[in-house]
Amino acid sequence: MINTIIFDLDETLLDRTNSLIHFCQWQAKQLNLKGINRERFTKRFIELDANGSVWKDQVYAQLKQEFVISQTVDELLFIYIEQFQNFCIANPEVNETIIKLYQHGYQLGLISNGKNPFQENNFKHLQLSPYFSSIIVSEAVQLRKPDPAIFLLACQQLNVQPEQCLFIGDNEIVDVQGAQQAGMTAVWYNPQKHLSSTTIQHSIQSMSEIFHVITL
Repeated sequence: MINTIIFDLDETLLDRTNSLIHFCQWQAKQLNLKGINRERFTKRFIELDANGSVWKDQVYAQLKQEFVISQTVDELLFIYIEQFQNFCIANPEVNETIIKLYQHGYQLGLISNGKNPFQENNFKHLQLSPYFSSIIVSEAVQLRKPDPAIFLLACQQLNVQPEQCLFIGDNEIVDVQGAQQAGMTAVWYNPQKHLSSTTIQHSIQSMSEIFHVITL
């Protein structure tokens, strides 16, 4: 019986795309970029970021070549690390879903690939951490999804077996296949339905649909 729900962070709980757009627009303004340059800065940042797969020292190194920016890469990176959390917003229905799951007695956990404490700070800014009994960031534990070991570590922290857990994430391989290999039930969060899969048992387009997968 499922009694524990574990979530991915970026593009699952966190609307990373829109959070990043807001941050880039703010930073472009701080850099005194005008008009079209401000919009180009935002667009190029998002392109170079490649959905979070490229760390921002490389992103800023390229942006410095393309735009007239006096700050060093280290200075720009420091601003990103310190300020991005202030622009973090949750995906639709996330807050209501988390509160409802918590009120119905489900244990909640988080597993995020990324740097620490950067990812943990981003999550805390969503003001959901009081509902979570386990928060794991890959850098802090030297494990990364889809390695089953990171999913099993969450089970250990939550004192549950994998078959008692449901994992929700937006990446078919890293999240869904990783969780399945660890013995968990996996749900693919695919709000745009931009991809399809014949190998995934459970798929949702909105966070509230999770209640169609579990029984309260």
